[in-house]
Amino acid sequence: MKHLLIILIVLISFVLLSSPVISQETGVLYQYETSSGFVFKSFGEGKVQPKYKGEITNGEPNGFGVLTYPYGEKSVVGEWKNGKVRKTKHTKKDGTSIGKFEKGEWIVSWGVLYFGFRNGNVRYDAEKWEGLESKDNKDFWKYEGEINNVVPNGHGKSTLYNGEKYEGKWSNGWMNGKGTYTWNDGRKYVGEYKSGKGMVKEQ
Repeated sequence: MKHLLIILIVLISFVLLSSPVISQETGVLYQYETSSGFVFKSFGEGKVQPKYKGEITNGEPNGFGVLTYPYGEKSVVGEWKNGKVRKTKHTKKDGTSIGKFEKGEWIVSWGVLYFGFRNGNVRYDAEKWEGLESKDNKDFWKYEGEINNVVPNGHGKSTLYNGEKYEGKWSNGWMNGKGTYTWNDGRKYVGEYKSGKGMVKEQ
C-alpha cells in the first residue's frame, strides 16, 4: 500500500511538471505588423504603435483589454482570445463608433463609401473606388458617416465631385430626414428629404 501511494505521488508530479504552464496576468503589450500578420511584443513605443493594456496569457492578449492606437486615432475595447479580437467595440478619438467585432464578424457602424448612379441604380463600395464602372465618371459622391449593411444609414456628410455637399439624415442609402444641400456657389437648401427627393426651402 505504501509503495502504491509513492508511485501515485510520482505519477501526479510527472503529469503536473510535464503540462504546459499557462500564466494569466495583466500588463502591457505592443502590436507589430509582420509579413505573416500582427504580433504582440512586451516592448515598444506607444507614441508610434498600438498599445494593449489588459489581461495576457503567454504573451498574448487573452481576456479583457484595451488597444489604443498612436495619436489617439482610435481605440478597441473588449474581449480578446489568443491575441485576436473576439468581442470588441471600435471607436474614434472623439468617441464616434466605428464598428464592432462579434462572433467572428466585423459589423461596421461608421465609415467611408463612394457611390454613383448607373442606369438608375446606386452602386456602393466601402473605402475604395475599385468595383465601380469608372473612376472618371462625374456623378460619384463620397460619403462619410453612419453605415448599416454597406449603405448610408443615420447621420452623414456627402460630397459630389464638383464640391456640392449634403449633410443630414440618411436611411437605407437615401437622403431621408432633415438635411442641408449646399451648391458650390454658396446657395443652400434646408429641409426634409424623403427617399432622396428634397422637400425643401431656400435659405
